[in-house]
Amino acid sequence: RALYSNPPAFGARLVAEVLGDDDLEKDWRQCLVTMSGRIAEMREALRAALEARVPDRDWSHITSQIGMFSYTGLSAPQVMKLRADYHVYMLESGRLSMAGVTKGNVEPLADAIQAVLKEE
Repeated sequence: RALYSNPPAFGARLVAEVLGDDDLEKDWRQCLVTMSGRIAEMREALRAALEARVPDRDWSHITSQIGMFSYTGLSAPQVMKLRADYHVYMLESGRLSMAGVTKGNVEPLADAIQAVLKEE
């Protein structure tokens, strides 16, 4: 318990350990490249899937944004419909965690978004 009751100290020691060892730092940097590349790849895949299904809408914001999250442009009622009918979870603002998008779920995600948009 004491270890986790003081997260700033624990985090600082962890960072010092990783950045203080050339091999660990090299591994950590490679992990960052791998993860950021995977997220960028999923952004491309989601954009392509949405453009194929809903071509009359501009989806370029999916790939022009950076980071782990993407604003989808969906409204709060659309997000709630996705949640209720398709079990797709994101913030009511339409903010989606790109880290949760995978090769295995990007197509069903795009199908769900298309279905919700069709209903309007």
